[in-house]
Amino acid sequence: MTICKNAKVNYWTADMDLASMEPMPYIPDEDEDEEDDNNNNNEMPTSSNDHVDNDDEQLDDIVEQQRIKLERKQKRLDEHFLKNPTKDDMVVFKRINKFNYKETFEGADRSALLLCADYHQKTHMLVAGFSNGHFYLHEMPDFNIIHSLSIGDQQQMITSTLFSPLGDWIALACQNLGQLIVWEWQSQTYVLKQQGHFNNMTQLTYSPDGMHIASGGDDGKIKLWNTSNGFCFVTFSEHTSTITGLEFASNGQFIVSSSLDGTVRAYDLLRYRNFRTYTSPTPVQFSCVALDAAGEIVCAGGFDTFNIFVWSIKTGKLLDILSGHEGPISGLTFGRNTTQTTLASCSWDKTLRTWNLFDSQGARETFHLSTDALSCAFRPDGQQIAVSTVDAQILFFHPDTGQQMASIEGKHDLGYARKDTDKVTGKKLTFGRAYRSISYTLDGNYLLAGGRSKYISLYNIHEQILVKRFEITCNKSFDGLNEYLNRRKMTEFGSLALIDMGQDEDENGKNIRLPGVRKGDHSSRHFKPEILVTCVRFSPTGRAWAACTTEGLLIYSIDNTAMFDPIDLNESITPLSIRQTLYDKNDSYMSLLMALKLNEKSLITEIIENIDSNKIEHICRSLPLLYVELLLNFISEQIQYSRHFAFYLSWIYNILMNHTNNLKPNSTKILTTLCNLEKNLTLKHDSLGKIVDNNIFTIDYLSTIASIPKTNEIIEDMDTSSISRIKRKKSEHTTNSIFEE
Repeated sequence: MTICKNAKVNYWTADMDLASMEPMPYIPDEDEDEEDDNNNNNEMPTSSNDHVDNDDEQLDDIVEQQRIKLERKQKRLDEHFLKNPTKDDMVVFKRINKFNYKETFEGADRSALLLCADYHQKTHMLVAGFSNGHFYLHEMPDFNIIHSLSIGDQQQMITSTLFSPLGDWIALACQNLGQLIVWEWQSQTYVLKQQGHFNNMTQLTYSPDGMHIASGGDDGKIKLWNTSNGFCFVTFSEHTSTITGLEFASNGQFIVSSSLDGTVRAYDLLRYRNFRTYTSPTPVQFSCVALDAAGEIVCAGGFDTFNIFVWSIKTGKLLDILSGHEGPISGLTFGRNTTQTTLASCSWDKTLRTWNLFDSQGARETFHLSTDALSCAFRPDGQQIAVSTVDAQILFFHPDTGQQMASIEGKHDLGYARKDTDKVTGKKLTFGRAYRSISYTLDGNYLLAGGRSKYISLYNIHEQILVKRFEITCNKSFDGLNEYLNRRKMTEFGSLALIDMGQDEDENGKNIRLPGVRKGDHSSRHFKPEILVTCVRFSPTGRAWAACTTEGLLIYSIDNTAMFDPIDLNESITPLSIRQTLYDKNDSYMSLLMALKLNEKSLITEIIENIDSNKIEHICRSLPLLYVELLLNFISEQIQYSRHFAFYLSWIYNILMNHTNNLKPNSTKILTTLCNLEKNLTLKHDSLGKIVDNNIFTIDYLSTIASIPKTNEIIEDMDTSSISRIKRKKSEHTTNSIFEE
């Protein structure tokens, strides 16, 4: 079966079984191959010191030579069969039927193009998607139409279709809108419907429990994603321009967003609606937004007025306008401490400022920087501010004393890369490559940074060293990945990327690049997006972090990796001695301490699950504070997958009841563990709640059915009563007759 782009379908039959066909072995021409090998061996690099001759270029050359050699062999093979055809080498196809989709089209639909199709052999079903958003399901070979449906407007071109292995589901993809639909054609229902951002993602933020992520993009939409399954369940589309800032409230009940359309909006996550819109007295493009820890004040920085606007969340009134910056506001941040009301702002005027919103004096401190600032962040305890600058530096200041505490040089950690249209190497293009987004871990010991690079860096703040560098992509379709120029793309007129006919060209015939364009020229016929990291955020649980990139929304987690991290070990602590302590000596408390020291997950699971439930309260009361966090962290991970849910709940209850007074002073240190525990308990509650409710309803139904008497029993009772009544009447009749006689 062949399908054309003009919506015509031809059904063919062959004179032999196509499954039995095998490729014919081909013996290459040895003389010609030896000549090719000699020519390849004679090709040597012109200079060993040339930056162009690197490993990647040599590998590309080898691949290109092999491709040319295979094409030459295939061409000789085709010429051989054309000159000497035989009946055994030929397969004859005969057309049985010819169909046309457009015979049933009307009006503007007749100009629609067929973009994709898929055929399921077992069910003999053919699905085809068109450029007008329609898709058709036919039964072959008679071309009987089963369904004819549309998924949306003219913009939703169906660019890909696919049948499930069983043939009951159909997957439809729309490239223009980033939409994926799974449709069950027998019941005519949607199984799945997901849609991403139309353009690049620009902002993201985690919910306080780490279960959801809110993302904003250039399309002006805000989407909420579930981190456990990756599905989007809510989309807000009130903004009309790029989203520049997103913040979750500390209670997780609403989010606030800023946009270039001149509005700051608040969204209710219980009713899923935009319940408040904040505007300025004069039209302003907002570049960033910040929400205080108490969830009462929202601030937004201007991109064109250089002011900071302060509103009340409850009333929506404009409380204050903070002036002082002389350039666009690039970042705003509040401390996570509820008792702290300090606001930090950074700007392109080479300053970092702190403000006290409840003090009439306004600005408290001004920190002068060497270059423009791009982003800033408060440490969770509020005792440090980090700011990233254009020269790829990250500076750390104390908000009260104004003293610089540390600095990190990240120019080399960003890596070196050049675009296809650049005329110099990547090492000479380091200007402008900086970290555009930074984020603290919950304990404040590490900092995550991402920017105009394919790398995301994780730093240890105390040691001021790079801990790890994450490479987000190796996709060569993006611009800004290669460090050196590809020699195969060089011509006598220069690089092929600079030669683009049909574009505006200068007098030398080279493409003119507009100043200030960083994401590529969208009007170009050969558009290549540049790899960027626009936003990075750490999860409140401390177990994951997310990044907005050109590739999309990426989430990195350590939950699925095994980690061996022993503490306070000696020669006597071994798996054998731990088991002997539990089983032979019957010392549950000591065996648990030894297992926690060894910190091997499988061994801790074995020890805990073999401890008598009557001893849990005594063990938790005697457990040292050092091991309480380790045990809570282990139980928070184990409770999500273990079947012994009630058993582990007993451990959690006894630990928290016996160590509450000791945990309060160290709440900031174990906040990550508690957040992870809350997240897993919530997930377990949601999954078990449905099962429990279903069981309750089932038991109620069965008990109600059991209480209703059966029909046969009623009939038997009726029959028994009628027989006894008849017998009684007969006996009375007999008695009367006797008296009469």
